[in-house]
Amino acid sequence: MSAMQTILVTGGAGFIGSAVCRHLIQAGGYRVINVDKLTYSGNLASLRDVDGSPNYLFIQADICDQAALLDAMRRERIDKILHLAAESHVDRSIDGPGVFVRTNVEGTVSLLAAALAYWRERGDPDDFRFHHVSTDEVFGDLPFDGGLFDEAAPYAPSSPYSASKAAADHFVRAWQTTYGLPVVLSNTSNNYGPYHFPEKLIPLVILNAIDGKPLPVYGEGANVRDWLYVDDHARALELVLIRGRVGESYNIGSRAERTNLNVVETICDILDHRRPLRDGDSHRNLISFVKDRPGHDRRYAIDPSKVEKELGWRAEESFETGIAKTVDWFLANEWWWRPIREGNYAGERLGAGR
Repeated sequence: MSAMQTILVTGGAGFIGSAVCRHLIQAGGYRVINVDKLTYSGNLASLRDVDGSPNYLFIQADICDQAALLDAMRRERIDKILHLAAESHVDRSIDGPGVFVRTNVEGTVSLLAAALAYWRERGDPDDFRFHHVSTDEVFGDLPFDGGLFDEAAPYAPSSPYSASKAAADHFVRAWQTTYGLPVVLSNTSNNYGPYHFPEKLIPLVILNAIDGKPLPVYGEGANVRDWLYVDDHARALELVLIRGRVGESYNIGSRAERTNLNVVETICDILDHRRPLRDGDSHRNLISFVKDRPGHDRRYAIDPSKVEKELGWRAEESFETGIAKTVDWFLANEWWWRPIREGNYAGERLGAGR
């Protein structure tokens, strides 16, 4: 890649999106145009490390606003699109699926339509890319005793969230097949790391433990997830965007399967050393088993062989190193998370399915 590329990142104020923006600016060779609606989980404080860069620009816009998207593409002369904007929390999709359909499905279609119009205006350049970032949850459930999701895994979404992402995946592929838009897709396992909005398991447990509150674990904590450190994911997304083959999908994971209970216990053990409770008790005694989430998939696990072999990507963080870094980051960055806990999300239960 010789000339500087201008990348439009949707959802760049979110957890993964902000990691991608920080990575691309720090990597050099890119202008990053961050388009984000700034819903409850969007946080410009996550981008303070790059906010002063001459190669970074923030635009507040809704991906459902096709005219605003097309205008941004024209004005900034976008070379590639990295589409991360999405409603992403399964529990919230159980309580209110409509917004997931609007953002994840209708928003993706709106962005696709704007991208197609822009691409055609530019003369159908071969090096244009629309990279749609999705989830392993579109593939549904795996048994505890084996199997991995590869790129040929059939779609079988269980939750309103995963159904909306599956629909978006299909629309992206349809825009290539029908209109010729050059697309690539990626499906990832559960991400974790710094700047993670505290409705998700790992940051919720860390912050509850810091505050001495109960640590909720669904069911018996036996559900298995494949965990990926967010900065490793950001590097993979850059590779797929720049070097991925048109029309291909790439599964991104780090072979780090853990039960939810093991994840929570690991966090407890780290905090027992980093910030012991005043009475000398273990943080594990804060664990509280609660009623399981409706339709809770048993296990997800990614086979990342394709992205490793084709693009040379490898996860740099093991779960042990990544989770320790994550706990240390939250301990050191109360300035970022305390306003969230005292403002728009205090850690309450979501997704009861009532």
